[in-house]
Amino acid sequence: MSDDLLQSPLHDRHAALGAKFAEFGGWSMPLEYAGAGVVKEHAAVRDAVGIFDVSHLGKAIVTGPGAAGFVNATLSNDLRRIGPGQAQYTLCLDDETGGIVDDLIAYYRDEEHVLLVPNAANTGEVVRRLTAAAPEGVTVTNHHRDYAVLAVQGPKSDEVLDKVGLPTGHDYMSFVTAEFAGVGVVVCRTGYTGERGYELVAANSAAGELWDKLLEAGADLGIQACGLGARDTLRTEMGYPLHGQDISLDTTPNQGRLGWAVGWKKDTFWGKAAVVAEKEAGPKRILRGIVATGRGIPRPHMQVFLSADVAAGEVTSGTFSPTLKKGIGLALVSTSVNPEAEVSVDVRGRREVFQLTQPPFLDTSVRES
Repeated sequence: MSDDLLQSPLHDRHAALGAKFAEFGGWSMPLEYAGAGVVKEHAAVRDAVGIFDVSHLGKAIVTGPGAAGFVNATLSNDLRRIGPGQAQYTLCLDDETGGIVDDLIAYYRDEEHVLLVPNAANTGEVVRRLTAAAPEGVTVTNHHRDYAVLAVQGPKSDEVLDKVGLPTGHDYMSFVTAEFAGVGVVVCRTGYTGERGYELVAANSAAGELWDKLLEAGADLGIQACGLGARDTLRTEMGYPLHGQDISLDTTPNQGRLGWAVGWKKDTFWGKAAVVAEKEAGPKRILRGIVATGRGIPRPHMQVFLSADVAAGEVTSGTFSPTLKKGIGLALVSTSVNPEAEVSVDVRGRREVFQLTQPPFLDTSVRES
């Protein structure tokens, strides 16, 4: 693995737990842990509680008079749909093409302070675009390497946070700031697993003690350290897109089934003209779910066929679902194909049958309970 990769402030703790590391977005991050593995880590989140280090996620802060208005005039979603102390999934779109530069979470603290959490590999580009467009008095600061992000996910996540004295019980997609080890910790009711859970944003100086205390608090609750392998299977079961695979600069919100994250009635946002025009004309491809009817396991870039010689699209994400015990995935498929059609996927030279479906693949009610 390259020596140039960035490391989490918790890297040594992961190594001590026997983590297998992998490159992700320019960072060396835990893929899975010794004595557990993806399936066990996945099950811990669905059944009890798991803890993830996701410090590779970006952290950028937009501050100054009119900061919230500036974010609202550039990013896709309508920040006016929420209020202070709430978070919102949104998109940074290319102004000319409407392609997705990144998908991110905006944490609206007040009119002069918005925290943005983009994907690791795209943080620099999102910050660059916002900085270039920022009006006088509005500052965009890249704090990517200054803060750690820990995700505590699963039905017992509240119990773990309660034990370390952090606030719980606030509404889904909201956040509060608390104190831990003498520093502020942003406790967000967000996550990427589909389970009830929290994401904690803390200064690097507090990250190690926070990680240790959370693991200690969850010891009798079945807590499991989880890597990016389980994070990927968990998010795929929920049909959550991954930037760089399912969505990218070459896909639009219409194609990625992300129109719900667009403030269509706003006066302006980057890419508005392009995505409105495409929405009115109808996109030529769209992201759909696929479920194996047999034993096939889809993988990215595998071809999807409507019949023996009629190509219909391409798999963007695919995995074996530990919960459903079958192959599932996401695929960009032509909109001319019936959304409930059976298709075949070329799985290493064999045509395996899959059913098109609308994600998520599991019930989503738990995350909002």
